Amino acid sequence: MTTRHPGRSILLTSGLAIALAAVAVPFYWLVVASTHSSREIFDSPPPLLPGGHLGENLTSLQESAHFGRVVLNSLGISLIYTLAAGTVCTLAGYAFATYRFRGREALFGLLMLGLVIPTQITLVPLFKMMAELRWLDTYQAVIAPNLALPFGIFLMRQSMAALPKELLDSGRMDGCGELRLLWRVALPPMRPALAALAIFLFLFQWNDFIWPLIVLREDTSFTIPVALASLQGLDETDYGAILAGTSIAAIPMALVFLALQRHFVSGLLTGSVKE
Repeated sequence: MTTRHPGRSILLTSGLAIALAAVAVPFYWLVVASTHSSREIFDSPPPLLPGGHLGENLTSLQESAHFGRVVLNSLGISLIYTLAAGTVCTLAGYAFATYRFRGREALFGLLMLGLVIPTQITLVPLFKMMAELRWLDTYQAVIAPNLALPFGIFLMRQSMAALPKELLDSGRMDGCGELRLLWRVALPPMRPALAALAIFLFLFQWNDFIWPLIVLREDTSFTIPVALASLQGLDETDYGAILAGTSIAAIPMALVFLALQRHFVSGLLTGSVKE
């Protein structure tokens, strides 16, 4: 027999409702504000219902920032980065989890230092490297420096470590090469972890601002965060256009998360509990 606690259920439901409101209300106001002019956005009280300036804001956004091209830039860069970095992190995680070689733990610990080193420290060396390669104002300069992302490697290493060693050994005994063993044996149980990794990598690149701002120069090659930041003027700022662009930028993030969210939590927890 289980004992029910109505008071606890009401408290839990109330807490979840408050948390939902804290998350949903800012997004609602973002969408509503994107349909108003810059002057109306700063009215007191602020507007709570949609206005009639969405078309004007989108037109201004397109004329000022070439926003259609910018959205394609961000989508292309983020998708290519997710595939490339996901491949690198998966291969590295598999190697750290399944191979035994001298200096493995020291090398992994050195890699994990990347989690605590501030990104700003690496900006100048990376910029000089991109300049020497003549990659400035190119998409590979945005994608390449973060392919071996420490958190991604850590996530995949922990997930791969949870695989039964006997499963891999049986695949080797059947004559599987290492790449085929990874593809046929190791990766199918790793779908939740791969989904979590894909979400993390896509959002990381989609929201990245500092590094694209440094290496991209032409406004037609900007990503969304850089393009929106360029709309902030010294004398006047079109906040309606900026909020409209921000609303559009939130759509792919929401779609990616909704498509993979059922794997997300289980993927992050894979390998965290030892039996």
